[in-house]
Amino acid sequence: MTGNMHGAAHQKTATGDFLALSGARCRCGMFSRHGGVSNEPYASLNVGIHVGDQPEAVFTNRQLVRETMGIPALLSARQVHGQGVYCLTEPLGEDLEVDGFDALVTNLPDVGLTIQQADCQAVLLFDPRCEVIAAVHCGWRGSVLRIVPQVVEVMARGYGTIAADLQAVISPSLGPCCAEFVNFRSELPPGFHEFMVRDKYFDFWRITQAQLMAAGVAEAHIQTAGHCTCCSDDYFSYRRATRQGGGQTGRNCSVIALAGN
Repeated sequence: MTGNMHGAAHQKTATGDFLALSGARCRCGMFSRHGGVSNEPYASLNVGIHVGDQPEAVFTNRQLVRETMGIPALLSARQVHGQGVYCLTEPLGEDLEVDGFDALVTNLPDVGLTIQQADCQAVLLFDPRCEVIAAVHCGWRGSVLRIVPQVVEVMARGYGTIAADLQAVISPSLGPCCAEFVNFRSELPPGFHEFMVRDKYFDFWRITQAQLMAAGVAEAHIQTAGHCTCCSDDYFSYRRATRQGGGQTGRNCSVIALAGN
């Protein structure tokens, strides 16, 4: 991989390229809250349409994301913390948001698979042999539902992906410093308890790493941004906004796209 996937948190975005076996490139972008046009409490690069922000500002912010990534269209989803996987099979001429999905998969170029997040993880996957990409919205519920391994299965079944070939990136998201679950005994399965770093606090970055590795992804192929969205004002955070008031906040985005010819 080339580029800076571990850029400073104050930067507008951290981007990086993966090289496919054919020589084509796959680009990832993990965006902070900075560099957009929205006003508080969505200041400034909010990409969430359904959080109360002005639609015109969100559309402008999404245009800025497209320009930064160098792609003509974004595919996003109205995420529901479920298991739905949307496979894009037709080229997009403009942005599209589908309803009721938490994972996006395609082998088409020039489409940015986009995850919207405010503490949840975006897990970005790239198969350099088959040239297939996926973007997964994974909060704690998604971890419990094992959505990430399910997406690896979809890529294998539908596109011929071998898990050991996959490159994976875990975006800025809720870190072990802030992932408190006071009701963990009823919310989280017993297998998660080994990832408790102190009383009631869990390392969901390691949980995702473990699920990826159990699905066949090589440990050396997994990168974690390591930025906690709740700790840093450089990111939108639902937990932080809830602690400070009514929980109203924007959505960061993480994007993965195959380069066109």
